[in-house]
Amino acid sequence: MSAAVAADPRLRGHLLRALAHEMGAVQQYLAQATVAGMWELDDYSQRFRRDGVDELSHVERLIKRMLQLGITPNAGSIAPVRPGRSVEEMLLIDRDLEIEAIHAYDDAARYCARVGDRTTEGLFAGLLREELEHLGSIEESLDGIGAS
Repeated sequence: MSAAVAADPRLRGHLLRALAHEMGAVQQYLAQATVAGMWELDDYSQRFRRDGVDELSHVERLIKRMLQLGITPNAGSIAPVRPGRSVEEMLLIDRDLEIEAIHAYDDAARYCARVGDRTTEGLFAGLLREELEHLGSIEESLDGIGAS
């Protein structure tokens, strides 16, 4: 790794924003799991909990890469939880959350490719694929309950 890659402020920004986003997603999904559990919707509660665990794995991968680059992990400001008032609203909120991540990770992966940081490019490309899978699952669930 070159010192230029480690010191690149734009790369640092992509990683820090991704960390804040993923920490917010963990918080969001776990809150929704709790709410769904309180509503006795066990299937949805388990689904949201699994989604939170998936996002936590993203947090771990981002932190590892940041530490490899000598960047101190700091999620900064995390978006407040929006649990939703119904399962449909929860899924719509989550769809927006995933779309935001998809755009951010696509931009980050392209930037890393331009500056020649193949390792971080691979990290963002992998996160992008996983977020696209999450989005597909959410859209499938929304189709199942008739949301648009």
